[in-house]
Amino acid sequence: MTEATTLTDRFDRALLYATHVHGGQVRKGTSTPYVAHLLAVAATVLEYGGDEDLAIAALLHDSVEDQGGKARLDDVRNRFGEGVARQPNHPTFIADRLRLAILR
Repeated sequence: MTEATTLTDRFDRALLYATHVHGGQVRKGTSTPYVAHLLAVAATVLEYGGDEDLAIAALLHDSVEDQGGKARLDDVRNRFGEGVARQPNHPTFIADRLRLAILR
């Protein structure tokens, strides 16, 4: 059995940040808050052994593209560090990182 990923207050702050950034947004064609999708992606990352930076990147994966571009990326880097900001904010990249982690 592998060691559990430790989540710190950075993850908590990232969840609050994602909720704020996507506040009022819902999943297309539903009344489901958009943050539910972000939580699902982060949960998948953690279930497959991703580290905290990758889990935070999962929470924020739509923040840069959908909610502010470079200015948002700079804010993410400032708040959560280079380890989160350097992750391409795209679910396919996150999935590829998980596949690599599983194969190790």
